[in-house]
Amino acid sequence: AIAVAQDCLDNHAQIAAGRQLRLDSTLPEGELAVWADRDGLQTILNNLVTNALNYTPSGGRIGLNVRMDGQRVLFEVQDTGVGIAREHQSRIFERFYRVDKARTRATGGTGLGLSIVRHLVEVIHGEIQLESELDCGSTFRVWLPAQPVTSTGSSKS
Repeated sequence: AIAVAQDCLDNHAQIAAGRQLRLDSTLPEGELAVWADRDGLQTILNNLVTNALNYTPSGGRIGLNVRMDGQRVLFEVQDTGVGIAREHQSRIFERFYRVDKARTRATGGTGLGLSIVRHLVEVIHGEIQLESELDCGSTFRVWLPAQPVTSTGSSKS
């Protein structure tokens, strides 16, 4: 899971720099493994970080943090972006739902990214939560079941 998170950060670093955004992370030492395939976890993290980049104005910050939380691994993507108004938060994970249709078209969004994230999290038997305040940013938290790392250090993802 840590390698996938680091890949996500590496893949988005140039975009963040080009938009004058700070991309931070808190990743634990060693490895954490989750009961998920690598592609599914990559899609979850890439979609959340891409959204954070698209909805955070220049000078803002995006953070990707990973840590153990009981028997689950917590992935947290925080931004200092535009935030999501309370009246939209209950629908944000619906297919094709877009809060700001004009802005979403300008950034190339389809309204599918967060519904894909929710679907993948549910398939993995995880949990997703949104905390957001308009004009203050958003935090997406994803908990996925942890998998023990074997003594050779290998794991699913």
